[in-house]
Amino acid sequence: MSTATYPETWDLDVFFKGGSESDELQQHLRTYEGKIEVFAKKVEQFNTPESSDSSYLVYQHIQEAKGIMMGISQAGAFASCLEAQDMNDTGAGVVRGKVTSMAAEFGSAFQAFQQKLAKTEDQVWDSLLEDEGLKEYTFIMTEWREAAKDKLSEAEEGLISALSVDGYHGWGQMYNALVSEMSIEIEVDGEVKKLSVGQANNLRSHENPQVREEVHQKLEEAWSKNENLFAQTLNHLGGYRLAKYKKRGWDDFMKEPLEYNRMKPETLDAMWGAISKSKDVFVKYLDHKAKLLGLEKMSWAHIGAPISESVKKLSYDEGAAFILKHFKKFGPEMAAFAEKAFEEGWIEAEDRSGKRPGGFCTGFPLSEQSRIFMTYSGSMSNVATLAHELGHAFHTYALRPMDPLNRRYAMNVAETASTFAEMIVSDAAVKEADSKDEQAALLEDKVSRSIAFFMNIHSRFIFEQRFYEERKEGFVTAKRLNELTTQAQNEAYGGAVTDNEPHFWASKLHFHITGVPFYNFPYTFGYLFSLSVYARALEEGTAYEEKYMALLRDTAVMTTEELAMKHLGEDITTEAFWMKGIDLCIQDAEEFIRLTSG
Repeated sequence: MSTATYPETWDLDVFFKGGSESDELQQHLRTYEGKIEVFAKKVEQFNTPESSDSSYLVYQHIQEAKGIMMGISQAGAFASCLEAQDMNDTGAGVVRGKVTSMAAEFGSAFQAFQQKLAKTEDQVWDSLLEDEGLKEYTFIMTEWREAAKDKLSEAEEGLISALSVDGYHGWGQMYNALVSEMSIEIEVDGEVKKLSVGQANNLRSHENPQVREEVHQKLEEAWSKNENLFAQTLNHLGGYRLAKYKKRGWDDFMKEPLEYNRMKPETLDAMWGAISKSKDVFVKYLDHKAKLLGLEKMSWAHIGAPISESVKKLSYDEGAAFILKHFKKFGPEMAAFAEKAFEEGWIEAEDRSGKRPGGFCTGFPLSEQSRIFMTYSGSMSNVATLAHELGHAFHTYALRPMDPLNRRYAMNVAETASTFAEMIVSDAAVKEADSKDEQAALLEDKVSRSIAFFMNIHSRFIFEQRFYEERKEGFVTAKRLNELTTQAQNEAYGGAVTDNEPHFWASKLHFHITGVPFYNFPYTFGYLFSLSVYARALEEGTAYEEKYMALLRDTAVMTTEELAMKHLGEDITTEAFWMKGIDLCIQDAEEFIRLTSG
């Protein structure tokens, strides 16, 4: 297969030359510091609108706020890239601290603006939204108004924002600093290698069972060694949130994540209810896979094991070519966008030490570009991950015709776009398999994602719920966190795995980020929701691309329930909707068992 050659490291100089020591970045930060100061003074002088005559002033303030948001996001995305590409770059931490402080300062002023707007009388509010300039912000302004009503006074919320820099975000940064100091020594192919946590995690799917077991053991030992430090970071993050909720009079710790994801609790309950009733076949799948691996029962070290030693490996260029080939079958715009991302160095994929574990996509709104981070080692799972992150970037691209304030979509629908792109690649890989063995191996990789969404992420959700319940009563020790993790894993996996990974709570970055708690269920939502979208795409072929992009554009201006009803004609508060997607996953698991039996 003839393939183009693409850079495996990203280009960040196009944004700010010089990395964490960039003079351009420092000038950018100084510029936006000044803009924040001016905006804050204007907000001080701003009074709650008493008539529609205030519409232009409200519009002006919104435009200024929008510009500042984009500037902060540009710098924040750059900081994220610096931190991820080299965990030893201390300058990146300095940049992150600066951006966090600026975001908190702007957040205080913006919350004050929102709260003054929230006090507007209903009749005046309606007249404001009739203004030609403000009309397109109806959804987001209404969301601001409702959120502001739930919060404390301007002064109190301002104090919370100011204290969050060191009292909240600081704990998330401490977690990242601790992880950056960690390294694992593992023998691979007769050579002892010193690996970052991210590199070690990639070996969980190594074809050699001894390597997998050593990785599992060494990682557990590393997280165990630092468990008391990570218990501090997690407890202080959770404690900060709960204290804030209590001051605001919020009794339910699910209020923030559900509102952040613009979804009803009934939708979440329906999704987990349908999944909980459907786990038998996935338990059967894990039991069957264990036997294929020569195990009595599945163990944690081998959940990600390949079932064949001859699983196809693709170079980075070959992986890119595979993605482009199948994106083209879905739609020309998605394929052209992905090719641009590959050609212009939007992707950091190189397998090297010092990189942060995991993967992400971040947007640079002032440049209208994205950057993708991952560590590529050649597996089809890596190819699927790359497609996943390109899906995130395409979502941002699809939203370009929208006003920047109408591009701020929630995490659950963000995962819809990424998972949709991942499915295109995963399905294609299975269909193009050269043999029955390869088809089974690729199908297993596909089913493993169902295991991740229905079992692993379910265990995270269960753990986090119980952690917050216990955190209300006081500090939760590392020992107790291990127990809660073990209980959640046993429950979510239906007893299919003999042992556990008790320090998963420490190793999973998502528990320690400061963006929003419960950074777990949106992945499962996105996975299942995207199955319905993907089914439509298969029915309509390339003609569906424009409809798909229209759906993506609506993700930022309506609730998930409204989105599903408008574009799919479905009620997602019912288990019946979620079962449609789960049934497709069950078919994959059953087909895998059939192919590998006898």
